[in-house]
Amino acid sequence: MPLRPAPRRFPALPVAPAPEPPRSVIVVGAGLAGAQTVAALREHGFDGRLTLLGAEGVPPYDRPPLSKEMFTRPEPVWLSDDLGVDVAKLADDVRFGDSAVALETSPEAVAVRSASGARVEADAVVLAMGSAPVRPAGWESAWTLHTADDAARLRAALRPGLRLVVVGAGWIGAEIAGVAAGRGVRVTVVEAAATPLERQLGAAVGTHLAPWYEAAGVRLITGSSVARVQPDGVVLEDGERLPADVVLAAVGARPASGWLVGTLPLDATGRLRVDASGRLTGHASPTDPAGRLAPATLARVWAVGDVAVREHPVFGPVPGGHWSAALHDPEVTARAMLGRDASPADPEELRARLGLAPIPRHAPYVFSRQLGHDLALLGLPSAADDVVLRGDPAAGGPWAALYLERALDRHPLTTPEGHPVATVRAVLLVDTPREVGAVRRLMNGGAPLRVDLPRALDPTARLRDATL
Repeated sequence: MPLRPAPRRFPALPVAPAPEPPRSVIVVGAGLAGAQTVAALREHGFDGRLTLLGAEGVPPYDRPPLSKEMFTRPEPVWLSDDLGVDVAKLADDVRFGDSAVALETSPEAVAVRSASGARVEADAVVLAMGSAPVRPAGWESAWTLHTADDAARLRAALRPGLRLVVVGAGWIGAEIAGVAAGRGVRVTVVEAAATPLERQLGAAVGTHLAPWYEAAGVRLITGSSVARVQPDGVVLEDGERLPADVVLAAVGARPASGWLVGTLPLDATGRLRVDASGRLTGHASPTDPAGRLAPATLARVWAVGDVAVREHPVFGPVPGGHWSAALHDPEVTARAMLGRDASPADPEELRARLGLAPIPRHAPYVFSRQLGHDLALLGLPSAADDVVLRGDPAAGGPWAALYLERALDRHPLTTPEGHPVATVRAVLLVDTPREVGAVRRLMNGGAPLRVDLPRALDPTARLRDATL
């Protein structure tokens, strides 16, 4: 009597075949992330057909100077000059001003349809289309700042005596408030939260930023929401009316991914979950039909920059939107697409056991110049962190905030001297530009940053000397 095979306790998971390197690639998005993807593919030997689609109608440029240096750099910072990335020379087919409107995916190929009606087919697609500013319903008369055209329009309008109301005290709102006040504009900033940059940095740190507004000649209203935006001003929820010649909406941005709804598994923020190499995982919405793609299809879709939530070995899932992601992640993605790095998404511990070289990883990095101060945020702060200060913000000099992982262990670590050891999740540097490079190197490591806490909080010592 023949023996029956033992029943399988669990169904086998589908395994994607190792794909051949693509011979044709479509890059959707002509900003920093898209340009860096094109450059990295060519640098690492891709000699197939490369198509670049951009929505704005101009070559790639760097966006941060639009607000930070609105008057000192009135022309766009073209990436062909700033980084030496000339996409017109690197790509075979460059289509500025022809945005993507639909994506078709299958195990055999991908295709993108553009606003002009064109259909481009390729072996793989890299989604790098950046973000778009949020403009709530009913705010049609509010201006936004996201493109070079937006900056040119605002630059022409900002003159001494003009009344500007900025809604939102985030990165962009604070930067524009300082630039405009410096030109003699009468600026009022309205923020729904209790402090500036509360969502990004937390209330404990935001409290120390609030005095900067008055010192720069800007009126700051916190804890107040806007009820209506009108052509000649805004009305707050408490009924106060703020007259304005220009109202600027600076309440955030969202990935420009609406055209992918129903095709790829977008999360609630409009982003795509990718692994450490940038390959689409399909895990963000497993109950959505768009989240049940064949493994061979997933292997053809990659994402970088604002639209991607990328796995990081130290910080876990990192949402896009950080300037560093657009600058550095395309390098890792291009190498993975072309098979230059073996198992690029595997944990570094496993790669080390296999004798594979580490994959360069970069901590999230945001820099800002606002209201007479320079800020650099490295890492990924969260509301669950403990915040401690290095230096005194009230003293008027340089200082820093360290975001520490909240210890749950009943046996906390100490140094041989008995000093407590802390794990640093993020560092905010204020008016200390010379420290940025050293701290970036510390945060870019492949393991969590641990410090001797008393030494780390001593502003007379270098932070790197406190690392363990």
